[in-house]
Amino acid sequence: MSRHVFHADLGASGHLDPQIADILRMVGRARHTPFDELGAVKSRAAFERSARILDIAPLPVHAVESLALPRRDGGEIGVQLYWPREPDWTAPLPLLIYLHGGGFTVGSPATHDRIVRRLCSGAGCAVASVDYRLAPEHVFPAAFEDAWDALAHFAASAGSYGLDAARIAIGGDSAGGTLAAACAIAARDAGLPLALQLLIYPGTDAHQDTESHLRLGDGFLLTRKTILWFFGHYLTDPAARADWRFAPLIAERLAGVAPAWIGVAEFDPLVDEGVAYARRLQAEGVATELRFYAGMVHNFFAMGGYVDAARLAHQHAVDALRRAFGD
Repeated sequence: MSRHVFHADLGASGHLDPQIADILRMVGRARHTPFDELGAVKSRAAFERSARILDIAPLPVHAVESLALPRRDGGEIGVQLYWPREPDWTAPLPLLIYLHGGGFTVGSPATHDRIVRRLCSGAGCAVASVDYRLAPEHVFPAAFEDAWDALAHFAASAGSYGLDAARIAIGGDSAGGTLAAACAIAARDAGLPLALQLLIYPGTDAHQDTESHLRLGDGFLLTRKTILWFFGHYLTDPAARADWRFAPLIAERLAGVAPAWIGVAEFDPLVDEGVAYARRLQAEGVATELRFYAGMVHNFFAMGGYVDAARLAHQHAVDALRRAFGD
């Protein structure tokens, strides 16, 4: 590992957290077959099996409701709607639309159930976890369209669910963070006010050529090879890389989007573009809280059963939601 300390101004240590180092050693001994060798279908099954191994125990919520929202092509968008308490139309609840990570290729509401429960329980908000379409069966911009259509549906119909249309946030991790950031831009353009965009180590750039992509592309859980494999499925048209719905950082203008909370990990290939996005939001006048987690790797948010810093990050995200919702 390089001795240079990158992002020292944000608190980078230049050293892996000992608990993360233990996990990387365990992963190395397990010798799992890489996603790019398994193929999409088997990779999804492998991710479903492994996603919760290091996560926190599932927290109780009042109820989880399965919904099927209308999709623009006539199909349906699956949503798991988590309730912290029984709906009360006299005191409507705030809502977080949550978009799971997985490189637009793997992952589901089931793989992120424990994170969503933590946010629902801690922030006292309903959470709609969106089962958007995945590549390679559904290429760009299918995932964005499903994410946006789910957001637009709840914004238009919040009252019928016992939700507060004036207190809606959008959030997600990794590729889900990309989708959340893009939806925040689309919401600004549509005149739909959002309380917060909660971005957990989001991808934001058009090309995976930042210094952190090159320096941290192997040995830190998420590899450059896997990232390129994900995007090779999702971006079948090279022109898509020049579209802000895939790369929010290249949007012409970010002023006027929802306030942001952005959490990034020091040893994550995506760290540079997450920091760059936060700084650009700040430069364009968007209230933005950037949390830099020293010694962490990509996907550490799902390691709260073992990693102390993950549980701290959960609390930071919960606190951001509560502030955004006025609680």
